[in-house]
Amino acid sequence: MELLLLGLVAALVWKLYQLKRSPHDAPLRSVTLCLFCAALSYPVAMPGGASGVDTVAGHGTAKLIQNVLLLLTVYFLMCFYLYSAADEIAGRRRARWEAVFVGVVAVAITVAAESVPHEVFAGSFSTADMTIPQITFFYGGAGLYLMYALGMTFRWTRRYARMSRRPHSTGLWMTAVGLGAMAVACAIRAVIVAVRWANVDVPGPIMAAVAFLLVASILLFAAGITYSGARARISSIRLWLRHRRDHRRLAPLWELLAEAYPKNVLKPASPAALDRWRARGVHRRYHRRIVEIRDGLVDISPHLLDEDEDNAVLSMDPAELAALLRRASARIGEGVPTPRRPFPLAMALGSDRQSDVKQLIAVSDALRDAAGPVLVKETRC
Repeated sequence: MELLLLGLVAALVWKLYQLKRSPHDAPLRSVTLCLFCAALSYPVAMPGGASGVDTVAGHGTAKLIQNVLLLLTVYFLMCFYLYSAADEIAGRRRARWEAVFVGVVAVAITVAAESVPHEVFAGSFSTADMTIPQITFFYGGAGLYLMYALGMTFRWTRRYARMSRRPHSTGLWMTAVGLGAMAVACAIRAVIVAVRWANVDVPGPIMAAVAFLLVASILLFAAGITYSGARARISSIRLWLRHRRDHRRLAPLWELLAEAYPKNVLKPASPAALDRWRARGVHRRYHRRIVEIRDGLVDISPHLLDEDEDNAVLSMDPAELAALLRRASARIGEGVPTPRRPFPLAMALGSDRQSDVKQLIAVSDALRDAAGPVLVKETRC
């Protein structure tokens, strides 16, 4: 139970973060409300929470609240698909009718629960006396609605999964399987209610298996709806780590060029605290460092070769180019005049930006290795 609640809370936190960024997204709001109702229902179902609610409001109140929250959970899940439909007007109209339907079911099971003594609800689903018509209607009515709503959302999710591509289809298939398993579990529970209403005992292992199926399917559902977002977040973290690592590896080359041409070092857009804080972001520092290095390489290019030398520097390996850069930096420090016009250093191993960055890192690593045990002190920028 604790693992299930943890998974739901994690999914809810993620959706709340997304909803904060897109507050007017109706489908996203529906998913968030779905997870909120689901997460809220489990503390009420736990022994401590249930006993506290029952002590204040009477026996059976916690169970009633839990079932109403579960009805709202699947209703909001249906709303996600209805609001995502191509025909937005028809989807909103269907959502309103579904709201009326779930409201009728919630009122009906509430009336059934209030029409019997509170002591009847003291037990759980496995110990409830299903021979009492109100109890049978309470569990059976709620279970049938859950089966209907979960079955509909399973069908819609499977349709979207078939239309989608990976990695989105992977999360949708996980969600579809979780919904389908929950619908099957609700159907089995409805059969169990009918069998016990006929005063026939159901073996304990079957009850335990159905309970396990529900827990596993809810966890799979929660994992499915967060899969795409979590995958994107993991990719974002990997990119952040790579940019942070490459930013540090480029430090020796950047420091050599920044010392020779300090005017190439870019400053924040304004002295405002917000702009200075944004300028400290890893991605901004990474891209700014690359721009500063490329500008510095263009400025230092005339000093790499003498006038009688050709542009063989373009085909040099990183170690040879690093040696030329150190020599050129020394010339600039000595005030040697510029021997020729600047020329671009097309060092990239491929046509993409990452290939160019890899070559710059190779030159920077060569500068670091040549420095030996001397530590390169990186200037914050």
